Amino acid sequence: MNATPPLLPRAQSSLRSPVVVWPWPIALGLLTSFGLASALLGQHGVWLVLSWIALSIPLVVTLACLVQAGRRAPLSKGGLS
Repeated sequence: MNATPPLLPRAQSSLRSPVVVWPWPIALGLLTSFGLASALLGQHGVWLVLSWIALSIPLVVTLACLVQAGRRAPLSKGGLS
């Protein structure tokens, strides 16, 4: 008998490993930490500019992700009943 193994559902094959998922949140967390530290340590000159830039980037990324998620169609309609 030549039985073929069942095909895996598409949802299982598209799971991402943690190595692929975590670099961006870690980078944004480090950037935020740097921005907060630079805002506390230096209140004038280049430190002020660096803190504004470092704290603005995670905000812009978050807003862009929210806008992109809002444009996608919902996967299912309705909630728990």
